[in-house]
Amino acid sequence: MRSHATTVTSRLVNASAPLLFFDSGVGGLSVLGPTRALLPAAPIVYVADSAAFPYGTRSEAEIAARVPALLGRLTERFRPRLAVIACNTASTIALPFVRAALDIPVVGTVPAIKPAAERSRSRVIGVLGTEATVRQPYVDDLAMRFAADCTVLRHGSAELVALAEAKLAGEAIDPAAIAAAVAPLTGRGMDVVVLACTHFPLLADELAEALPGVEQIDGGPGIARRIARLTEGQPWPEPPVGHIVLFTGAGPGPHMVEAFASYGLGDVRHV
Repeated sequence: MRSHATTVTSRLVNASAPLLFFDSGVGGLSVLGPTRALLPAAPIVYVADSAAFPYGTRSEAEIAARVPALLGRLTERFRPRLAVIACNTASTIALPFVRAALDIPVVGTVPAIKPAAERSRSRVIGVLGTEATVRQPYVDDLAMRFAADCTVLRHGSAELVALAEAKLAGEAIDPAAIAAAVAPLTGRGMDVVVLACTHFPLLADELAEALPGVEQIDGGPGIARRIARLTEGQPWPEPPVGHIVLFTGAGPGPHMVEAFASYGLGDVRHV
């Protein structure tokens, strides 16, 4: 297996080589945002695999085959210095296969169970993700290693993924729909919930209303710090270059384009 943990040395990196962010939809924006705050000069290529959206309802075999193949083609096309799988479902299933296939560092997104257990006082924590993510053995392992003394409540919701996409598409979000989507987690003593899908931090305000008094743990800032460490000392273009958004399926509507523009990504294309 090729190494993925070593920082690429500065002399080997083209200053214009981008950071490649990959998700099934817009969820990766919750990782992109804190990364842009730390690395404002970094060129960005953001890829939404909308042709296969949503990943959370697809089989493990399909994701394990599709994600490495697609990322391989994208790496050949854009020559990124680093790839970010900004999707918990894709990471928990396909991350080892992607790392074996690519010659660049690959940063994954996995449920932040360790910090959730550290912060919980009731010793009841929730893991709120997609159905595909919450059933993965990877989550079993994290729970055993870092939350053995906690009750770990798992809940998968495809509805919340669709609601996050709808929010960024400019649609009004019904609070009752959010409440219904998280109802299995309520009334069980949970004081911390892991947002184990990158779409869900985009619904942070709505989730706070549906889960009052429950602290949300979002892995995005930690992933951003990891990206900054891996690229430390590398050159960036001067002046900064533009950023690209690619959709593999149907392109986004005007509100979605505006949402990407609010993150500094104005060039939206269809693959």
